[in-house]
Amino acid sequence: MRPLNALRCPVVELRQYTLHPGQRDVLIELFDREFVESQEEVGATVLGQFRDLDAPDRFVWLRGFEDMPRRAKALKSFYGGPVWQARRDEANATMIDSDNVLLLRPPSAHGGFPVPVEARPLPGEPSPSPPSLVLATIWYGRDPFDTTFVEFFERRVRPVLAEAGCEPLAYLQSEHAPNTFPTLPVRMNEEVFVWFARFVDEGDIDHCLNRLHLSVRWREELLPALSERWARAPQQLRLAPTQRSVLR
Repeated sequence: MRPLNALRCPVVELRQYTLHPGQRDVLIELFDREFVESQEEVGATVLGQFRDLDAPDRFVWLRGFEDMPRRAKALKSFYGGPVWQARRDEANATMIDSDNVLLLRPPSAHGGFPVPVEARPLPGEPSPSPPSLVLATIWYGRDPFDTTFVEFFERRVRPVLAEAGCEPLAYLQSEHAPNTFPTLPVRMNEEVFVWFARFVDEGDIDHCLNRLHLSVRWREELLPALSERWARAPQQLRLAPTQRSVLR
């Protein structure tokens, strides 16, 4: 049994799929029905699956593992198993590209995704939780996001985000261990720091980001320090959880 203070999913994939026009709901219906329990039965954790509000043909999902060797074992079992073999042509027919994948890890014991407070609804069953949105913010670094940066984020950046209403739900950084399942490519040559926050709706996202931008500490102290580290402009994904996403 894993100790209570251990990280949940020390290895996480952030997967962004570009789909053929009009095929996102087709894939989501298939995914939520066929590809959740079948992955978790072999050792993966489906952390969340989403519609990207700003890209109608993008499907985003998060998958976690206990470590890299068990990632390899779980992926080999799933993609070689009966469910994927029976449904892969149907799934692949919806996709233009499925290789936009970041391999991530929590940088500290405080950064991982929380254990869900309620069970995932069964296929076709309504969620007991009200709808919500998740904002994923990706910072691209010139250099690795080292321990000093993580301490800076936790001690100085995170409190300001929380004051603005953007309290990080989880935060992750690049995992540079060799890809233990090379059949599925990942973006290995990038330094990223990704944080996730949860909101009631789009208006809530806008309100909280506006409060952040009006913060004197953010504008005059933190943003200049962060900008010096960025290799390019940050990316923000506004994500609407599917009916069976446990992250919602």
